Amino acid sequence: MTPLSVTARGYGWTHAGRTRPAFSGLDLHIEAGQRVLLAGASGVGKSTLLHAITGVLPAVSGDATGSLLVGDAPPAASRGAAGLVLQDPDSQVILARVGDDVAFGMENLGLPAEKIPERVRTALETVGLPVEPDHPTLALSGGQKQRLAIAGVLAMKPGVIVLDEPTANLDPDAVHSVRDAVLAAQARSGATMVVVEHRLEIWAPHVDRILVLGPEGLLADGDPNTVLGDMRLRDCLQAAGLWLPGAVPGIAYTPTTRGEEMLCAKDITVARPGAEPVATVSAQVRAGRALALTGPNGSGKSTTALTLAGLIPEDAGTVTASQSLLAGPHRPKCAQPSQWKSRSLVTRIGMVFQEAEHQFLRHTVAEELAFGPRQAGYSKTQIQARVDELLERLKLDRLAQAHPQTLSGGEKRRLSVACMLTAAPQVLIVDEPTFGQDALTWRELTKMFAEELALDRAIVAVTHDEAFAHALSADRLDFNGPSAVPAQENNPAEAINSVHVHDEGGEASHV
Repeated sequence: MTPLSVTARGYGWTHAGRTRPAFSGLDLHIEAGQRVLLAGASGVGKSTLLHAITGVLPAVSGDATGSLLVGDAPPAASRGAAGLVLQDPDSQVILARVGDDVAFGMENLGLPAEKIPERVRTALETVGLPVEPDHPTLALSGGQKQRLAIAGVLAMKPGVIVLDEPTANLDPDAVHSVRDAVLAAQARSGATMVVVEHRLEIWAPHVDRILVLGPEGLLADGDPNTVLGDMRLRDCLQAAGLWLPGAVPGIAYTPTTRGEEMLCAKDITVARPGAEPVATVSAQVRAGRALALTGPNGSGKSTTALTLAGLIPEDAGTVTASQSLLAGPHRPKCAQPSQWKSRSLVTRIGMVFQEAEHQFLRHTVAEELAFGPRQAGYSKTQIQARVDELLERLKLDRLAQAHPQTLSGGEKRRLSVACMLTAAPQVLIVDEPTFGQDALTWRELTKMFAEELALDRAIVAVTHDEAFAHALSADRLDFNGPSAVPAQENNPAEAINSVHVHDEGGEASHV
C-alpha cells in the first residue's frame, strides 16, 4: 500500500462522560514515509490519538473538534490503510490459532487466499515468534501476544503503521530484536510509522522526528537531536514525565534485615490449568524484601507468580505460608494459599495481573479502589482516607468517577496496583507493575513499593524493568534457560531461590 501522510488541524477529543478533553488544539503534519516517535505523560492522550488515526474512535465514544486526515480522507473513510498495534496485546488476539490470527487482517482486506500463508510465515519470522501456525493463541505469554499483534499488522502492509508501546511487555533481549524487525519492515514497505514509547532511548536514534503531546497540543516537535539536545526544553520535558536518555530514576531502597519468611516454595512445578508444566521453582518470599522474577517471555514467570499468589494450584509440590501470614481475621484452615477462600487471601496475598483490566469489578475508579478494603472489613472513614490518598499520589484524582475500562494503559496499571495496596496485604505479587508509566508516575509507584517494604511487607515482581528491580534492591529468580546462572544478586548465599525451565520435550534444565 502507498505510504500516507497524517494531518491534524485544531484536532481534539473528549471521551464520553468526561468534562476535560484527552487533548485539544493539535496541529501537525506527518509526511508520508516518516518515522515518528510520539511521547508525553501517561494519560495525556497518546493512545487516543493513535486510535483516531486508525479510525477506531466511533462517534458515540466521544466528541471530536477540528479535523484529522489520513492521506486526503478522514480516518473512518480509509480503514485498513493504517494498522494499529494496541497497548494491551490481549485485546488484539481474535482467533484461537496463531496463523489464523495473523491472517485475520489480510482476509478482511480481501487479499487473495494463495498469498496469505507466505505472508503469515514471513511476519512470524520477522517478529521472532517461532511457533507453528496451528499453535494456540491462548498458550502464548503476554510478550508473545505482543509479537503476534505486531506480526498481524506487518502482514497487512498498511500505508501507516501505528504502534502503542510495542516493546513494553518484552524481555530486554527481545526489545531490540522486535524494534529492529519493525524498522526493517517499515523500511521495506516505506510506510509511515508512528510509535508511542515512554523510554525514548529505544526508538529515538531510529526515527526522523519526536512529537511531545501535551493536554493542549504539542509541547515539542523536531528531529531527535534538536528535541533532546535543547537544554531550554529539558525542564519542560521532565515535567511532562519523559524518560530522557541517561536520566537517573533517583529511588533506592536498602533492606535493613533478612526478613521473616512469609511464603516458601520448594521444588514446585507450575503450569496453567490444562497445560504442560513450564518450570520447577524453589523460592523464599521474605518480609521487607523484594523478589524479582526475570527472564524471557514465555519462560513461566507469570505462571509462577499466579501460583505463589494461590490463584492457580501447584502442578506438583506445595507453596506454604508462614504462621505469621496465617494469623489474623478469616484465618485459613491450611497453610497452602491455593486452598484459601478469597476473603482469606485479600489481606494476606495481593495480586496485580499482567492484564490490568482483568481484575476490575466496579463502575468507577473510586469504587474500584474501595472494593478491596470494604471486603476486608475496614471502616468507611479508613476506606475514604486511603482512596483519597492513592487517587492523589497516582495522579488518578481527576478520574475518580471515570469507568476503569476507559483509562489509558498506564492509568489502568496504576489503578490495578492501587487496588491491591488499599487492602494492605502482607505479600504483594505484581506482574509488570511499571508498564506504561512515564518517569514521574514510575517514581511514585516505585516509592510506594519501597514504603511497603519498609513496613515489612514482601513483594514479588514479574518484571523486565531493571531500574525498578535495582531501586528495590530486589533478589532475583531468573528464568533464563539452561545456559544461564541463577542470580540471587543481592543475597547470593540464599541458594533456595532457583528454577528449572522445562523445554518443549518436557525435560527440565536447571537454571
